[in-house]
Amino acid sequence: MTRSKNNNQKKIEALADLFHHLSDPNRLRIMLLLAKKELSVTELTQHLEVTLSAVSHQLKVLRQANLVSRRRVGQSSFYHLSDAHIHQLIAIGKKHVNE
Repeated sequence: MTRSKNNNQKKIEALADLFHHLSDPNRLRIMLLLAKKELSVTELTQHLEVTLSAVSHQLKVLRQANLVSRRRVGQSSFYHLSDAHIHQLIAIGKKHVNE
């Protein structure tokens, strides 16, 4: 396989991985909330009405995929979408399903 084909394959796999992470309803619900504002784990738990451990697990997955970032204040952690591209992706997805 040539270098350009190998590089293209890696990009395709990375894109598939991105959409895989967005395909889980709980992770997507977290991302939709974080698209509005930064929230703590406790606030996310209250909004989603799921256990703290479930939210923490999904946040870990999203952080490892570089979709969300964490800001620590003392012993509290606040989460937000990682960058403008993720905000745009969520906004475009919402627009697409609302058409």
